Amino acid sequence: MVNVALSIVRNKALALLLGPEGVGLLGLYGAILDIAQAIAGLGVSGSGVRRVAEAAGAGDGEKIARSATALRRISLVLGLLGGLLLAALAFPVSKLTFGDYQHVGGIGLLSLAVFFRIVSAGQTALIQGLRGIANLARINVLSGLFGTIVTIPLIYLFGEKAIVPSLVAIAAVAVLPTWWYSKQISTQPPPMSARQFGREAKALFRLGIAFMASGLLTFGAAYAIRIIVLNEGSVQAAGLYQAAWALGGLYAGFILQAMGTDFYPRLTAIADNNPECNRLVNEQAEISMLLAGPGLIATLTLAPLVMSMFYSAEFHGAVELLRWICLGMMLRIVAWPMGFIVLAKGAQTIFFWTEVAATLVHVGLAWLFVSKFGTTGAGMAFFGLYIWHGILIYVIVRRLTGFRWSRANRRHALLFLPTSGMVVSTFSLLPPWSAMVIGCAAVVVTGLYSLRMLVELLPPESVPAIIRGWITKSA
Repeated sequence: MVNVALSIVRNKALALLLGPEGVGLLGLYGAILDIAQAIAGLGVSGSGVRRVAEAAGAGDGEKIARSATALRRISLVLGLLGGLLLAALAFPVSKLTFGDYQHVGGIGLLSLAVFFRIVSAGQTALIQGLRGIANLARINVLSGLFGTIVTIPLIYLFGEKAIVPSLVAIAAVAVLPTWWYSKQISTQPPPMSARQFGREAKALFRLGIAFMASGLLTFGAAYAIRIIVLNEGSVQAAGLYQAAWALGGLYAGFILQAMGTDFYPRLTAIADNNPECNRLVNEQAEISMLLAGPGLIATLTLAPLVMSMFYSAEFHGAVELLRWICLGMMLRIVAWPMGFIVLAKGAQTIFFWTEVAATLVHVGLAWLFVSKFGTTGAGMAFFGLYIWHGILIYVIVRRLTGFRWSRANRRHALLFLPTSGMVVSTFSLLPPWSAMVIGCAAVVVTGLYSLRMLVELLPPESVPAIIRGWITKSA
C-alpha cells in the first residue's frame, strides 16, 4: 500500500506539472520502454522465477546456485544488448511513434533505462523464485520512494524535457535495492564450465521465449492502442488514456502484482498435482475478488472525484473511459488467476497462442471502437477483451486440470460483476445524483460483504470476538 500511495503522489504531481499532453508523452515513452525491455529481456526474468522455484521446491541448493549465476550474467549481457539495440533503432522508432524525428534523442537516452530494467528484473527474479516476499515488498517500496524523490524535482525544474531522464532515473534507482537484497541470498557462485553454463542458459531461453512473446504481445498491444488514440485524437487524448489506464489499474494492479509475487512460485511447485493446483487457484481468486471488488465499484461510482483528486480538472474528459477500464479490470481480476495454471504447467504453445489471440482481439476492438466512440472506445475495447479472454482461459484450464470455480467464487462473481454493470448503467440512464446514490449503496453493500467473507477466511483467534461479531451483524 505504501507503493500505491507513492504512485498516487507521483501521478498527481506529474498531472499538475505536465498536464494531459505531458502525461500523454510520458505514456508513449513508457510504452516504447516496455516493448524494448520485453524484446531484449527474452523472457529470462520470467523463466528464471520458474527455474529457481523448481530448484527450491526440490531442495536442490546446487541447482539454485547455478540458476542464479546464469540468471545474473545473462541479464547483464541482455541489458547491454537491449540498450544498444534501442539506441540503434531510435530513428525508425521515433518516426513510427510520433510521425517525425524530433524525439530521436529522447529514445536514444531511453536505452539506458532498458539496461537498468533488465538487470533489475534478473535480480528480482531470483528473489521471487525463492519466495522472498518480505524483501520483494521492501524493494517495491524503496524503488517507488527513490523514483518519486528523483522524478518530481526533475519534472518541476525542466518540465517535458525531463520526461525521459525521469524514466531513466526511476529505472536506475530500482537497481540499487534489487542488487542489495539479491546479494543477501547465500548462493555461492559455483564453478561452471562453458558447457554447464550453456545448459543453464538454454533452459532459461527455452521457456523465456514464451514469456518474451507474452510480454511483447501485451506491451505491443498497449503501444498500438496508444498510437491508435494518438492518431484518432491528439497527444492530449493519449494523456487522458494514460491517466485513466493508470488510475483504473492502480488498485487492481497492486492486488494482481501481489498475487503474482507469491502465487506463481507456489503454483509452480505443485503444478503436477491438479487437485491442489485447482484449490490454490480458487483460493487466490476468492481473495482477489473480495479485495478488489469494492474498490473497483467505488472507483466506478466516484470517477469524477477520483480523477480530480488523483490528477486534475484537466483530465475530466477521461471519466467515462475510466469507468470502462474499471469494468474490464473487474473481469481481469476474475480471469487472471486461471492464466497462471497455463504458465505453471509450462504449456508454452497454448500460452503463446492465447496471447496472440488476446492481442489481436484487443487491438482490433480498439481500432473499431476508438474510430466510432473516440478515446472512450479504448476502454470499451479493454472490457470486450476480458469478456472474450475470460471465457477462453476458463475453457483451456478446464481441459488442462479439470478446473472448476468453487461455489464461493461463483457467488462472489455473481455479486460483483452484475453490480459493476448496474452502476455503470445508472450513470447513462439516470440523473447524476440518483446514480451516485445507487453507486454509493453498492459500495457499502459489497464492502460489508467482502469484509465479512474475509473475516470468515481468517483463523478465529486472529480477529477479536467483538470485531468479528460487529462485522457479521453489520454485513
